[in-house]
Amino acid sequence: MEKQEWGFKENHELHAAAAITVRNILQAIIGNIDETRTGKPMIHLGHGDPSVYPCFQTSTVVEDALVEAIRSSKYNCYAPGVGIIPARRAVAEHLSRDLPYKLTTDDIFLTVGANHAIEVLVKVLARPGANILFPRPNYSLYEAQSRCNLLEVRHFDLIAEKGWEVDIHGVKALADDNTVAIVLINPGNPCGNVFTFEHMQKIAEIARQLGILVIADEVYAYQVFGENPFIPMGVFGDIAPVVTLGTLSKRWIVPGWRFGWIAITDPTGILHKTGISSSIKSCLELTADPPTVIQAAVPHIMENTPESFFLNINKLLKEAADLFYERLKEIPLLECPHKPEGSMFAMVKINISAFDDVVDDTDFCMKLAKEESMILFPGYAVGLKNWVRVSFASEPKVLEDAIGRIKAFCLRHAKQ
Repeated sequence: MEKQEWGFKENHELHAAAAITVRNILQAIIGNIDETRTGKPMIHLGHGDPSVYPCFQTSTVVEDALVEAIRSSKYNCYAPGVGIIPARRAVAEHLSRDLPYKLTTDDIFLTVGANHAIEVLVKVLARPGANILFPRPNYSLYEAQSRCNLLEVRHFDLIAEKGWEVDIHGVKALADDNTVAIVLINPGNPCGNVFTFEHMQKIAEIARQLGILVIADEVYAYQVFGENPFIPMGVFGDIAPVVTLGTLSKRWIVPGWRFGWIAITDPTGILHKTGISSSIKSCLELTADPPTVIQAAVPHIMENTPESFFLNINKLLKEAADLFYERLKEIPLLECPHKPEGSMFAMVKINISAFDDVVDDTDFCMKLAKEESMILFPGYAVGLKNWVRVSFASEPKVLEDAIGRIKAFCLRHAKQ
């Protein structure tokens, strides 16, 4: 019998989208590491997961809440697509503490972490000809998901010299009648910036003028340690409709739990009237949901985690940010233009012209991994070529070692 042509084929769009995700890029860099050859243990500053360090362990309150949920045997069942009511209510009460209005259970949709929340929102907003505004630099999964859903991406700049503020004029120039939303990440990933009240209000007013919603990515909410306090974007929900994303991952130091939420922080009800809320619900009925036992633990976690735990985490992050920023000044080939004030990240500029045999940020990260067993994230993947994103959330001795390795690498490859 003659071989017939198969009806299925490779999905090149998925390959292109996956190629720019954090996981994919980090795996390629990790593949360059051979600890037996370098004689140095791997140091991973490429992603925001400090849970491997003893000083960044989660609270016993968090652990006990999950154990209790498991042992109760009440939560081995399926959960509704939008999440169980006690967990949704707990998130609503948690977010309402710093908003000028109260959220209800119906305003909260539970997700498998922030990545799932991003996937859901992109699917909900995608339509033929639509475009969405992302910051540059950004969190690459937004772009990857948009590519998969044929949603055009347009980038506005964050201005390093102004503490990574949004280029307001750039936003106005990018938007048109097909623009659906603007994404804000605050506290900033990858920049470590924290927006001021006044700046956020301006962004809300621009969104209102343009007739678009604001996607407020607040995964690092309250993890701030500089001059600017954290202000939820939902505070400005009466100016323009806001959808807020959040998680347990970073603030409670449990990234592997994959628990997050989408919150409708829109007191004027625009997102309900336009069907966005119901579309989110429908989308969640088609996808996976967080484990029921984790949902069941959330009320106890949010009500009983002591404030001292959060204060200590922020203290550790501040000390790490200070150490990183000051020690980096010893490396003339690198520059961090803005001291981190929040999240777990900083953007560092590479003076490529000062290197003898490093051609760009990807080459820098690959060679650093091979020679020093050291992982950083290349800036091209977040929209800034010849920069690197660094997670400073680690123990002081590890961070000291990391900076020492980066310095040795730079000096070894510098032009003579």
